[in-house]
Amino acid sequence: MNREGTPIPEAVAQLQRQLEQFRSTQPRRTRLPESLWQAAVELARQHGVYPVAHPLRLDYTRLKERLGVSPTARRKATKPAFVELVGPSCAQLEECVIEFESSGGSKMRIQWKAATPPDWTTLLRAWRETEG
Repeated sequence: MNREGTPIPEAVAQLQRQLEQFRSTQPRRTRLPESLWQAAVELARQHGVYPVAHPLRLDYTRLKERLGVSPTARRKATKPAFVELVGPSCAQLEECVIEFESSGGSKMRIQWKAATPPDWTTLLRAWRETEG
């Protein structure tokens, strides 16, 4: 059994014993014979790359390459279901003018060129308080 508690397939366990025997008789970092790599590739085709590479202590990426699967291959990106189009931040600003005239004849003119108008009700209230 491996660490996750799932049983190792018998063919993988058999290759594991062969690899252990090879590694015990060879100096560290000795290249594996091609026959052992080919056996691992065949097992990876049947059982998957990770379930073979992990118990055999093989390089996952190398085994995947030998299997013919590109390590950088990625899933095709799905097309987005929604695309937000954001207009330029410097959109043309509209000019707006508001004029107030009191019963006494005084006038107030508010002119702006901005994306959002000023709080004209507060301005009107403040103007009326000063008029009095």
